[in-house]
Amino acid sequence: MGIAAVVALACMAWYLNSQNGSKEPTASGAGRKPAQIYGGMRLGQPLVSRHTERQEAVVAAFRHAWKAYRAHAWGKDELKPVSKTSNEWFNLGLTLVDALDTMWLMGTREEFDEARRWVNENMVVAQDKDVNLFETTIRVLGGLLATYHLTNDTLFLRRATELGDRLLPCFHTSSLIPFSDVNLYSGKAHAPEWGPDSSVSEVSTIQIEFRDLAMLTGNKKYQEVVDRTMDKLQEQPKQDNLVPLFINAETGRLRPGTLTMGARADTYYEYLLKQWLQCGKKEAKFKKWFLLAMSGVEKRLVAHSKPSNLTFVGEVKENGEFYPKMDHLVCYLPGLLALGVHNGLPQRYMALATNLMHTCYLMYQKMPTGLSPEIAHFNMKATSKEDIYVNALDRHNLLRPETVESLFYMYRLTKEEKYREWGWNIFQAFEKYTRLKEGGYTSINNVMDPAKVEYRDKMESFFLGETLKYFFLLFSDDDSVINLDYWVINTEAHPLPIWSHYY
Repeated sequence: MGIAAVVALACMAWYLNSQNGSKEPTASGAGRKPAQIYGGMRLGQPLVSRHTERQEAVVAAFRHAWKAYRAHAWGKDELKPVSKTSNEWFNLGLTLVDALDTMWLMGTREEFDEARRWVNENMVVAQDKDVNLFETTIRVLGGLLATYHLTNDTLFLRRATELGDRLLPCFHTSSLIPFSDVNLYSGKAHAPEWGPDSSVSEVSTIQIEFRDLAMLTGNKKYQEVVDRTMDKLQEQPKQDNLVPLFINAETGRLRPGTLTMGARADTYYEYLLKQWLQCGKKEAKFKKWFLLAMSGVEKRLVAHSKPSNLTFVGEVKENGEFYPKMDHLVCYLPGLLALGVHNGLPQRYMALATNLMHTCYLMYQKMPTGLSPEIAHFNMKATSKEDIYVNALDRHNLLRPETVESLFYMYRLTKEEKYREWGWNIFQAFEKYTRLKEGGYTSINNVMDPAKVEYRDKMESFFLGETLKYFFLLFSDDDSVINLDYWVINTEAHPLPIWSHYY
Protein backbone atom coordinates (compact mmCIF):
# COMPACT_ATOMS: atom_id res chain seq x y z
CA MET A 1 0.00 0.00 0.00
CA GLY A 2 1.37 3.45 -0.92
CA ILE A 3 2.14 6.19 1.57
CA ALA A 4 -0.70 8.34 0.28
CA ALA A 5 -3.17 5.51 0.79
CA VAL A 6 -1.94 4.88 4.31
CA VAL A 7 -2.29 8.57 5.17
CA ALA A 8 -5.79 8.66 3.67
CA LEU A 9 -6.88 5.61 5.65
CA ALA A 10 -5.43 7.06 8.86
CA CYS A 11 -7.24 10.35 8.37
CA MET A 12 -10.50 8.53 7.59
CA ALA A 13 -10.11 6.40 10.69
CA TRP A 14 -9.65 9.49 12.82
CA TYR A 15 -12.69 11.14 11.24
CA LEU A 16 -14.91 8.11 11.82
CA ASN A 17 -13.67 7.80 15.37
CA SER A 18 -14.46 11.47 16.03
CA GLN A 19 -18.02 10.94 14.85
CA ASN A 20 -18.64 8.19 17.38
CA GLY A 21 -19.08 10.67 20.21
CA SER A 22 -16.84 11.89 22.99
CA LYS A 23 -14.91 9.53 25.13
CA GLU A 24 -12.77 9.89 28.21
CA PRO A 25 -9.03 10.34 27.76
CA THR A 26 -6.89 7.31 28.34
CA ALA A 27 -3.51 7.21 29.99
CA SER A 28 -1.78 6.17 26.78
CA GLY A 29 -3.59 8.71 24.59
CA ALA A 30 -6.26 7.54 22.14
CA GLY A 31 -4.90 7.07 18.63
CA ARG A 32 -1.30 7.57 19.72
CA LYS A 33 1.32 5.82 17.59
CA PRO A 34 3.68 3.68 19.68
CA ALA A 35 6.74 4.52 17.54
CA GLN A 36 9.84 5.60 19.44
CA ILE A 37 11.49 7.34 16.48
CA TYR A 38 9.62 10.29 15.00
CA GLY A 39 11.05 12.52 12.28
CA GLY A 40 14.48 11.08 13.00
CA MET A 41 14.29 11.99 16.70
CA ARG A 42 13.97 9.49 19.52
CA LEU A 43 10.96 10.07 21.74
CA GLY A 44 10.65 8.96 25.33
CA GLN A 45 14.40 9.11 25.98
CA PRO A 46 16.79 12.06 26.40
CA LEU A 47 18.41 13.22 23.19
CA VAL A 48 21.88 11.89 22.52
CA SER A 49 23.02 14.35 19.84
CA ARG A 50 26.29 16.12 20.58
CA HIS A 51 25.96 19.83 21.30
CA THR A 52 27.92 22.42 19.35
CA GLU A 53 30.06 24.92 21.23
CA ARG A 54 27.42 27.61 20.80
CA GLN A 55 24.68 25.26 21.98
CA GLU A 56 26.71 24.63 25.12
CA ALA A 57 26.79 28.38 25.71
CA VAL A 58 23.00 28.49 25.41
CA VAL A 59 22.62 25.56 27.82
CA ALA A 60 24.88 27.38 30.28
CA ALA A 61 22.65 30.46 29.94
CA PHE A 62 19.59 28.33 30.60
CA ARG A 63 21.13 26.84 33.72
CA HIS A 64 22.10 30.30 34.92
CA ALA A 65 18.50 31.44 34.55
CA TRP A 66 17.10 28.25 36.04
CA LYS A 67 19.38 28.41 39.08
CA ALA A 68 17.91 31.78 40.03
CA TYR A 69 14.35 30.67 39.33
CA ARG A 70 14.82 27.59 41.49
CA ALA A 71 16.37 29.59 44.32
CA HIS A 72 13.95 32.51 44.43
CA ALA A 73 10.74 31.62 42.59
CA TRP A 74 10.35 27.85 42.60
CA GLY A 75 6.87 26.86 41.45
CA LYS A 76 5.87 30.48 40.92
CA ASP A 77 4.91 32.01 37.60
CA GLU A 78 7.82 34.41 37.10
CA LEU A 79 11.17 35.31 38.60
CA LYS A 80 12.05 38.87 39.61
CA PRO A 81 15.80 38.39 39.36
CA VAL A 82 17.01 41.75 40.65
CA SER A 83 15.01 41.68 43.90
CA LYS A 84 15.30 37.88 44.06
CA THR A 85 11.57 37.49 44.52
CA SER A 86 8.72 36.11 42.44
CA ASN A 87 5.56 37.21 40.70
CA GLU A 88 2.31 35.30 40.41
CA TRP A 89 -0.01 35.69 37.44
CA PHE A 90 -2.03 32.48 37.17
CA ASN A 91 -0.50 30.36 39.98
CA LEU A 92 0.35 27.66 37.45
CA GLY A 93 4.14 27.66 37.55
CA LEU A 94 4.36 29.37 34.16
CA THR A 95 8.14 29.52 33.96
CA LEU A 96 8.54 25.91 35.04
CA VAL A 97 5.94 24.47 32.66
CA ASP A 98 6.99 26.73 29.79
CA ALA A 99 10.55 25.41 30.13
CA LEU A 100 9.83 21.67 30.38
CA ASP A 101 10.36 20.85 26.71
CA THR A 102 13.35 23.20 26.54
CA MET A 103 15.02 21.16 29.28
CA TRP A 104 14.17 17.91 27.57
CA LEU A 105 15.63 19.05 24.25
CA MET A 106 18.76 20.43 25.91
CA GLY A 107 19.27 17.26 27.91
CA THR A 108 19.31 18.99 31.31
CA ARG A 109 17.90 15.88 32.89
CA GLU A 110 18.44 16.74 36.56
CA GLU A 111 16.54 20.00 36.19
CA PHE A 112 13.82 18.32 34.12
CA ASP A 113 13.28 15.52 36.66
CA GLU A 114 12.91 18.00 39.50
CA ALA A 115 10.43 20.05 37.47
CA ARG A 116 8.47 16.90 36.63
CA ARG A 117 8.14 16.13 40.34
CA TRP A 118 6.65 19.57 40.89
CA VAL A 119 4.10 18.99 38.11
CA ASN A 120 3.23 15.63 39.65
CA GLU A 121 3.14 16.59 43.33
CA ASN A 122 2.51 20.33 43.55
CA MET A 123 0.77 21.62 40.44
CA VAL A 124 -2.86 22.55 41.14
CA VAL A 125 -4.85 23.21 37.99
CA ALA A 126 -8.13 24.05 39.73
CA GLN A 127 -6.91 27.44 40.91
CA ASP A 128 -9.47 29.83 42.41
CA LYS A 129 -8.05 32.50 40.15
CA ASP A 130 -8.95 34.10 36.85
CA VAL A 131 -6.58 33.18 34.04
CA ASN A 132 -6.28 34.37 30.47
CA LEU A 133 -7.42 31.73 27.96
CA PHE A 134 -4.80 32.61 25.38
CA GLU A 135 -1.76 32.86 27.64
CA THR A 136 -2.69 29.74 29.58
CA THR A 137 -3.28 27.79 26.37
CA ILE A 138 -0.07 28.68 24.57
CA ARG A 139 2.22 28.52 27.60
CA VAL A 140 0.80 25.88 29.93
CA LEU A 141 -1.42 23.66 27.77
CA GLY A 142 1.04 23.87 24.90
CA GLY A 143 3.97 23.16 27.19
CA LEU A 144 2.30 20.11 28.75
CA LEU A 145 1.25 18.69 25.37
CA ALA A 146 4.68 19.17 23.81
CA THR A 147 6.39 17.57 26.79
CA TYR A 148 4.07 14.59 26.58
CA HIS A 149 4.87 14.13 22.90
CA LEU A 150 8.61 14.32 23.51
CA THR A 151 8.71 12.12 26.62
CA ASN A 152 5.72 9.73 26.24
CA ASP A 153 5.13 10.46 29.96
CA THR A 154 1.38 10.30 30.57
CA LEU A 155 1.61 12.63 33.57
CA PHE A 156 1.77 15.54 31.17
CA LEU A 157 -1.20 14.35 29.14
CA ARG A 158 -3.29 14.01 32.30
CA ARG A 159 -2.41 17.52 33.40
CA ALA A 160 -3.10 18.85 29.90
CA THR A 161 -6.50 17.19 29.79
CA GLU A 162 -7.45 18.55 33.19
CA LEU A 163 -6.42 22.04 32.14
CA GLY A 164 -8.20 21.79 28.80
CA ASP A 165 -11.43 20.86 30.56
CA ARG A 166 -11.15 23.81 32.93
CA LEU A 167 -10.60 26.24 30.06
CA LEU A 168 -13.66 25.05 28.12
CA PRO A 169 -16.18 27.35 29.92
CA CYS A 170 -14.62 30.24 27.99
CA PHE A 171 -16.36 28.85 24.90
CA HIS A 172 -19.84 28.84 26.44
CA THR A 173 -21.01 31.89 24.50
CA SER A 174 -23.84 32.29 22.02
CA SER A 175 -21.50 34.10 19.62
CA LEU A 176 -19.04 31.17 19.36
CA ILE A 177 -16.26 33.63 20.23
CA PRO A 178 -14.73 32.68 23.59
CA PHE A 179 -14.45 34.93 26.60
CA SER A 180 -10.88 35.98 27.35
CA ASP A 181 -10.77 34.93 31.02
CA VAL A 182 -11.98 32.10 33.22
CA ASN A 183 -11.75 31.10 36.87
CA LEU A 184 -10.20 27.63 36.82
CA TYR A 185 -12.00 26.61 40.02
CA SER A 186 -15.52 27.96 39.54
CA GLY A 187 -15.58 27.80 35.76
CA LYS A 188 -16.96 31.33 35.51
CA ALA A 189 -15.81 32.94 32.27
CA HIS A 190 -15.97 36.61 31.36
CA ALA A 191 -14.57 39.43 29.25
CA PRO A 192 -11.37 41.15 30.40
CA GLU A 193 -11.57 43.70 33.18
CA TRP A 194 -10.52 46.54 30.88
CA GLY A 195 -13.44 46.26 28.44
CA PRO A 196 -15.99 44.10 26.63
CA ASP A 197 -13.76 42.84 23.83
CA SER A 198 -11.26 40.05 23.33
CA SER A 199 -8.10 40.50 21.30
CA VAL A 200 -8.42 38.88 17.89
CA SER A 201 -5.04 37.19 18.28
CA GLU A 202 -6.10 35.67 21.59
CA VAL A 203 -9.24 33.94 20.31
CA SER A 204 -7.49 32.73 17.15
CA THR A 205 -4.25 31.44 18.69
CA ILE A 206 -5.55 28.54 20.75
CA GLN A 207 -6.52 26.24 17.91
CA ILE A 208 -3.56 23.95 17.38
CA GLU A 209 -3.29 23.21 21.10
CA PHE A 210 -6.96 22.23 21.51
CA ARG A 211 -6.93 20.33 18.22
CA ASP A 212 -3.89 18.38 19.40
CA LEU A 213 -5.62 17.59 22.70
CA ALA A 214 -8.61 16.29 20.74
CA MET A 215 -6.41 13.97 18.72
CA LEU A 216 -4.58 12.67 21.79
CA THR A 217 -7.70 11.98 23.85
CA GLY A 218 -10.08 11.00 21.05
CA ASN A 219 -12.50 13.59 22.45
CA LYS A 220 -13.74 15.80 19.65
CA LYS A 221 -15.15 18.49 21.96
CA TYR A 222 -11.79 20.22 22.22
CA GLN A 223 -11.49 20.63 18.45
CA GLU A 224 -15.11 21.54 17.87
CA VAL A 225 -15.03 24.66 20.03
CA VAL A 226 -11.92 26.14 18.44
CA ASP A 227 -13.03 25.22 14.92
CA ARG A 228 -16.32 27.05 15.47
CA THR A 229 -14.42 30.10 16.64
CA MET A 230 -12.21 30.11 13.58
CA ASP A 231 -15.15 29.65 11.23
CA LYS A 232 -16.99 32.49 12.96
CA LEU A 233 -14.00 34.76 12.49
CA GLN A 234 -13.94 34.01 8.77
CA GLU A 235 -17.59 35.02 8.43
CA GLN A 236 -16.81 38.56 9.55
CA PRO A 237 -16.35 41.33 6.96
CA LYS A 238 -12.70 42.41 6.69
CA GLN A 239 -10.57 44.91 4.83
CA ASP A 240 -8.44 42.98 2.32
CA ASN A 241 -8.75 39.89 4.53
CA LEU A 242 -6.93 41.63 7.40
CA VAL A 243 -8.32 41.62 10.93
CA PRO A 244 -8.54 44.55 13.39
CA LEU A 245 -7.43 44.28 16.99
CA PHE A 246 -10.63 43.39 18.84
CA ILE A 247 -13.72 41.19 18.69
CA ASN A 248 -16.69 41.17 21.06
CA ALA A 249 -17.45 37.80 22.64
CA GLU A 250 -21.08 38.74 23.27
CA THR A 251 -21.93 39.82 19.71
CA GLY A 252 -19.24 37.90 17.83
CA ARG A 253 -18.43 40.99 15.79
CA LEU A 254 -15.06 42.49 14.94
CA ARG A 255 -14.59 46.06 16.10
CA PRO A 256 -13.20 48.26 13.29
CA GLY A 257 -9.76 49.61 14.05
CA THR A 258 -6.05 49.43 13.30
CA LEU A 259 -4.73 46.83 10.87
CA THR A 260 -1.41 45.42 12.01
CA MET A 261 0.76 42.33 12.10
CA GLY A 262 1.77 43.34 15.61
CA ALA A 263 0.22 43.06 19.05
CA ARG A 264 -3.39 41.82 19.34
CA ALA A 265 -3.56 40.59 15.72
CA ASP A 266 -0.19 38.97 14.97
CA THR A 267 -0.71 35.32 15.74
CA TYR A 268 -4.09 35.14 14.00
CA TYR A 269 -2.11 34.91 10.78
CA GLU A 270 0.44 32.52 12.25
CA TYR A 271 -2.20 29.96 13.19
CA LEU A 272 -3.89 30.03 9.78
CA LEU A 273 -0.77 28.51 8.26
CA LYS A 274 0.01 26.26 11.20
CA GLN A 275 -3.46 24.70 11.33
CA TRP A 276 -3.04 23.77 7.67
CA LEU A 277 0.33 22.19 8.42
CA GLN A 278 -0.86 20.48 11.60
CA CYS A 279 -3.60 18.53 9.82
CA GLY A 280 -1.19 17.33 7.16
CA LYS A 281 -2.47 19.94 4.65
CA LYS A 282 -5.83 18.16 4.51
CA GLU A 283 -8.01 21.16 5.37
CA ALA A 284 -7.46 23.49 2.42
CA LYS A 285 -9.50 26.31 3.93
CA PHE A 286 -6.62 27.29 6.20
CA LYS A 287 -4.23 27.62 3.27
CA LYS A 288 -6.81 29.69 1.39
CA TRP A 289 -7.37 32.03 4.33
CA PHE A 290 -3.63 32.45 4.86
CA LEU A 291 -2.92 33.29 1.23
CA LEU A 292 -5.75 35.79 1.12
CA ALA A 293 -4.46 37.45 4.27
CA MET A 294 -0.89 37.61 2.96
CA SER A 295 -2.14 39.29 -0.19
CA GLY A 296 -3.70 41.90 2.06
CA VAL A 297 -0.42 42.31 3.95
CA GLU A 298 1.47 42.85 0.70
CA LYS A 299 -1.11 45.35 -0.52
CA ARG A 300 -1.71 47.39 2.65
CA LEU A 301 1.09 46.89 5.17
CA VAL A 302 4.45 46.24 3.46
CA ALA A 303 6.49 49.39 2.94
CA HIS A 304 10.08 50.57 2.52
CA SER A 305 12.13 53.07 4.49
CA LYS A 306 14.48 55.85 3.48
CA PRO A 307 17.33 56.14 2.72
CA SER A 308 18.23 52.41 2.67
CA ASN A 309 14.98 50.95 1.30
CA LEU A 310 14.52 48.59 4.25
CA THR A 311 11.43 46.41 4.04
CA PHE A 312 9.10 46.62 7.02
CA VAL A 313 5.47 45.87 7.90
CA GLY A 314 3.61 48.93 9.14
CA GLU A 315 0.09 49.62 10.34
CA VAL A 316 -3.04 51.16 8.87
CA LYS A 317 -5.17 53.24 11.22
CA GLU A 318 -8.97 53.11 11.16
CA ASN A 319 -9.05 56.30 9.07
CA GLY A 320 -6.89 54.63 6.41
CA GLU A 321 -3.67 56.45 7.31
CA PHE A 322 -0.48 54.39 7.03
CA TYR A 323 1.70 54.46 10.14
CA PRO A 324 5.37 53.37 9.69
CA LYS A 325 5.67 51.51 13.00
CA MET A 326 6.65 47.87 13.49
CA ASP A 327 6.48 45.93 16.75
CA HIS A 328 9.27 43.48 17.52
CA LEU A 329 6.45 40.93 17.65
CA VAL A 330 6.17 41.24 13.83
CA CYS A 331 9.60 39.65 13.50
CA TYR A 332 8.00 36.21 13.69
CA LEU A 333 6.82 36.81 10.12
CA PRO A 334 10.05 36.08 8.17
CA GLY A 335 10.22 32.59 9.66
CA LEU A 336 6.52 31.98 9.06
CA LEU A 337 6.79 33.00 5.41
CA ALA A 338 9.87 30.82 4.91
CA LEU A 339 8.00 27.88 6.44
CA GLY A 340 5.12 28.52 4.04
CA VAL A 341 7.43 28.54 1.02
CA HIS A 342 9.03 25.33 2.27
CA ASN A 343 5.55 23.82 2.15
CA GLY A 344 4.76 24.92 -1.39
CA LEU A 345 3.44 28.46 -1.04
CA PRO A 346 4.45 31.10 -3.64
CA GLN A 347 8.18 31.67 -3.95
CA ARG A 348 7.79 35.46 -3.78
CA TYR A 349 7.19 35.12 -0.06
CA MET A 350 10.80 34.01 0.35
CA ALA A 351 12.05 37.33 -0.98
CA LEU A 352 9.79 39.13 1.48
CA ALA A 353 10.98 36.85 4.30
CA THR A 354 14.64 37.53 3.44
CA ASN A 355 14.19 41.28 3.35
CA LEU A 356 12.15 41.38 6.57
CA MET A 357 14.70 39.19 8.32
CA HIS A 358 17.40 41.71 7.46
CA THR A 359 15.29 44.55 8.87
CA CYS A 360 14.57 42.63 12.07
CA TYR A 361 18.28 42.02 12.56
CA LEU A 362 19.04 45.70 12.00
CA MET A 363 16.57 46.51 14.79
CA TYR A 364 19.21 44.88 17.00
CA GLN A 365 22.41 45.76 15.19
CA LYS A 366 21.64 49.49 14.91
CA MET A 367 21.02 49.89 18.65
CA PRO A 368 23.97 50.85 20.91
CA THR A 369 23.39 47.75 23.07
CA GLY A 370 22.84 45.38 20.15
CA LEU A 371 19.35 44.66 21.52
CA SER A 372 16.09 45.53 19.79
CA PRO A 373 13.53 47.94 21.19
CA GLU A 374 9.96 46.75 21.69
CA ILE A 375 8.82 48.99 18.80
CA ALA A 376 10.72 50.54 15.90
CA HIS A 377 9.61 53.44 13.72
CA PHE A 378 10.74 53.90 10.12
CA ASN A 379 11.48 57.06 8.17
CA MET A 380 9.85 57.34 4.75
CA LYS A 381 10.85 60.84 3.74
CA ALA A 382 13.42 61.26 0.97
CA THR A 383 15.44 63.60 3.18
CA SER A 384 15.79 61.05 5.99
CA LYS A 385 19.33 60.19 7.13
CA GLU A 386 18.46 57.20 9.32
CA ASP A 387 15.97 54.46 8.47
CA ILE A 388 15.07 53.50 12.04
CA TYR A 389 14.28 55.65 15.04
CA VAL A 390 13.00 54.74 18.49
CA ASN A 391 10.61 56.70 20.68
CA ALA A 392 11.45 57.07 24.35
CA LEU A 393 8.50 54.93 25.47
CA ASP A 394 9.48 52.09 23.12
CA ARG A 395 13.12 51.58 24.14
CA HIS A 396 12.59 48.59 26.41
CA ASN A 397 13.55 45.00 25.65
CA LEU A 398 11.55 42.15 27.20
CA LEU A 399 13.85 39.24 26.20
CA ARG A 400 11.48 38.46 23.35
CA PRO A 401 12.04 35.50 20.99
CA GLU A 402 10.53 36.53 17.63
CA THR A 403 13.70 37.52 15.78
CA VAL A 404 15.60 34.47 17.04
CA GLU A 405 12.60 32.34 16.08
CA SER A 406 12.76 33.59 12.50
CA LEU A 407 16.55 33.19 12.40
CA PHE A 408 16.04 29.53 13.32
CA TYR A 409 13.57 28.97 10.50
CA MET A 410 15.64 30.92 8.00
CA TYR A 411 18.81 29.00 8.82
CA ARG A 412 17.12 25.61 9.00
CA LEU A 413 15.42 26.11 5.62
CA THR A 414 18.22 27.87 3.70
CA LYS A 415 21.44 26.85 5.51
CA GLU A 416 22.77 30.37 5.04
CA GLU A 417 25.38 30.76 7.76
CA LYS A 418 24.74 34.49 8.18
CA TYR A 419 21.58 33.73 10.12
CA ARG A 420 23.53 31.84 12.77
CA GLU A 421 26.08 34.65 12.96
CA TRP A 422 23.31 37.20 13.46
CA GLY A 423 21.83 34.99 16.15
CA TRP A 424 25.17 34.67 17.91
CA ASN A 425 25.57 38.44 17.95
CA ILE A 426 22.13 38.79 19.54
CA PHE A 427 22.88 36.08 22.09
CA GLN A 428 26.09 37.85 23.11
CA ALA A 429 24.17 41.11 23.55
CA PHE A 430 21.69 39.36 25.86
CA GLU A 431 24.64 37.97 27.81
CA LYS A 432 26.26 41.39 28.13
CA TYR A 433 23.28 43.53 29.06
CA THR A 434 20.58 41.30 30.58
CA ARG A 435 22.49 38.62 32.49
CA LEU A 436 22.73 39.13 36.25
CA LYS A 437 25.92 37.92 37.90
CA GLU A 438 24.18 36.15 40.79
CA GLY A 439 21.64 34.41 38.58
CA GLY A 440 18.89 35.05 36.08
CA TYR A 441 18.28 37.45 33.21
CA THR A 442 16.20 40.59 33.28
CA SER A 443 14.29 42.69 30.80
CA ILE A 444 15.66 46.21 30.45
CA ASN A 445 14.22 49.69 29.97
CA ASN A 446 16.67 51.27 27.57
CA VAL A 447 18.43 49.63 24.64
CA MET A 448 19.75 53.03 23.55
CA ASP A 449 22.22 53.59 26.41
CA PRO A 450 24.73 50.83 27.24
CA ALA A 451 25.71 52.67 30.41
CA LYS A 452 22.15 52.90 31.71
CA VAL A 453 20.02 50.01 30.51
CA GLU A 454 17.88 50.12 33.68
CA TYR A 455 16.85 46.68 34.87
CA ARG A 456 13.08 46.03 34.91
CA ASP A 457 13.39 43.16 37.40
CA LYS A 458 11.43 40.61 35.40
CA MET A 459 12.38 37.40 33.61
CA GLU A 460 9.48 36.42 31.38
CA SER A 461 8.61 32.73 31.18
CA PHE A 462 9.07 32.90 27.43
CA PHE A 463 12.79 33.63 27.83
CA LEU A 464 13.28 29.99 28.89
CA GLY A 465 10.36 28.57 26.92
CA GLU A 466 11.08 30.32 23.62
CA THR A 467 14.12 32.58 23.34
CA LEU A 468 16.74 30.18 24.68
CA LYS A 469 15.06 27.22 22.97
CA TYR A 470 15.25 28.93 19.59
CA PHE A 471 18.89 29.86 20.19
CA PHE A 472 19.58 26.20 21.00
CA LEU A 473 17.83 24.99 17.84
CA LEU A 474 19.46 27.69 15.68
CA PHE A 475 22.93 26.49 16.66
CA SER A 476 22.12 22.78 16.24
CA ASP A 477 23.77 20.81 13.45
CA ASP A 478 21.12 18.07 13.74
CA ASP A 479 17.99 18.80 11.69
CA SER A 480 16.21 15.78 13.19
CA VAL A 481 15.84 17.74 16.43
CA ILE A 482 12.35 19.13 15.73
CA ASN A 483 12.25 18.18 12.06
CA LEU A 484 10.05 20.86 10.47
CA ASP A 485 8.42 18.30 8.17
CA TYR A 486 7.14 16.42 11.23
CA TRP A 487 6.44 19.10 13.82
CA VAL A 488 4.49 22.35 13.92
CA ILE A 489 5.70 24.73 16.62
CA ASN A 490 3.11 26.72 18.51
CA THR A 491 3.44 30.43 19.14
CA GLU A 492 5.17 29.75 22.48
CA ALA A 493 7.78 27.49 20.81
CA HIS A 494 6.17 24.22 21.93
CA PRO A 495 6.44 21.53 19.20
CA LEU A 496 3.31 19.53 18.35
CA PRO A 497 3.25 16.71 15.79
CA ILE A 498 1.84 16.87 12.29
CA TRP A 499 -1.13 14.51 12.26
CA SER A 500 -0.43 12.61 9.05
CA HIS A 501 2.94 11.45 10.38
CA TYR A 502 2.03 10.87 14.02
CA TYR A 503 -1.46 9.38 14.29
